[in-house]
Amino acid sequence: MSTPTHGQTFYDEIGGYPTIAKIVDRFYEGVADDEVLRPLYPEQDLGPAAERFTLFLVQYWGGPTTYSERRGHPRLRMRHAPFAVTPLAKEHWLLHFRAGLDAAALTPEQDAQFWDYVTHAAQFMVNSFDQG
Repeated sequence: MSTPTHGQTFYDEIGGYPTIAKIVDRFYEGVADDEVLRPLYPEQDLGPAAERFTLFLVQYWGGPTTYSERRGHPRLRMRHAPFAVTPLAKEHWLLHFRAGLDAAALTPEQDAQFWDYVTHAAQFMVNSFDQG
């Protein structure tokens, strides 16, 4: 395993925008046909949601701050408050994100770091315990 050069961000280390876009694209391929998650995306075209998610992850991992420049502070819980994010939705979300990470073929260390973040973030986003 190579050690990242001083000042290199995780974003740079994993391959930058193309890697994150690949993860997000694979994620949304799963969401498109998911009976639990698809209703949480009111837009018919998932492209805008995919772009927002890509830009958010780019910024989070140390890439350009385009997300904040366009949308302001992420405020994730506030932005997702209108949607019932249940424990079941969280599990479906993680299933598709896992597929995205697998498609990216990161090193085991990079994969673990990314997965640790998304599993905690997914749990944080749960805002409803209705069985619906």
